[in-house]
Amino acid sequence: MAFFKYKNIIEVFQHNPKRYFPLTQLIQNIMRGESAFSAGERELIAAYVSGLNGCDFCYGSHQAIAADLNVDPKLLEAILTDINTAPVEERMRPVLAFVHKVTLSPSKTTQADVDALLEAGWDEQAIEDALGVCALFNFMNRLADGYGLKSPSKKQLTAMAKGINTQGYDTFIEPFN
Repeated sequence: MAFFKYKNIIEVFQHNPKRYFPLTQLIQNIMRGESAFSAGERELIAAYVSGLNGCDFCYGSHQAIAADLNVDPKLLEAILTDINTAPVEERMRPVLAFVHKVTLSPSKTTQADVDALLEAGWDEQAIEDALGVCALFNFMNRLADGYGLKSPSKKQLTAMAKGINTQGYDTFIEPFN
C-alpha cells in the first residue's frame, strides 16, 4: 500500500506541478531526446537500474515501456540474473556493467570504467547519455519507493507504456503558471 494517497508517479507529479514539471521535461529529454541509444535501449537501462535497486514500481513500468518498444522482457530478466550469460548485444555489455557499478557502488567508479566504454566504441556523449539514464532512475527509484508506490496491474502497465511511447513523458503533467 502506498504511504500517501498517490497510486502512481503521474499522480505524484500532478499533485505538485511547480516542483515536478521541470523533472518531466528532464525525463523526456533523457529518455526520448537525441542519443546514441534507442528509446528501447534507454528503457532497458532504466528497468535494469530499477531492478538492481529493487524498485518494483519503476522496474515493472519500464519493463512494460521497453516491451512496447519491442525489447524482450526476458532479456531484462536474463541481464539481472547474470549479465555475462544474458543474450544482450555485445556492445551493450560494458554499458550495463558501467550503470551497474554507478548504481551499486558509485564511489568506486574509475577512469578505467569510462575507458572500457570508450574502447567498446562508445563516445563521450553516449557515456553521458547512459549516465543520465542511470542517475535519473536512481533518483526515480528512491522517489517511487519513498512514496510507497506499488507496481500497477498488467493492464495499467500496457496502457501507460502505449501512452508514454506515443505521447512522451512530458504530456502527463501541465506546466504551472
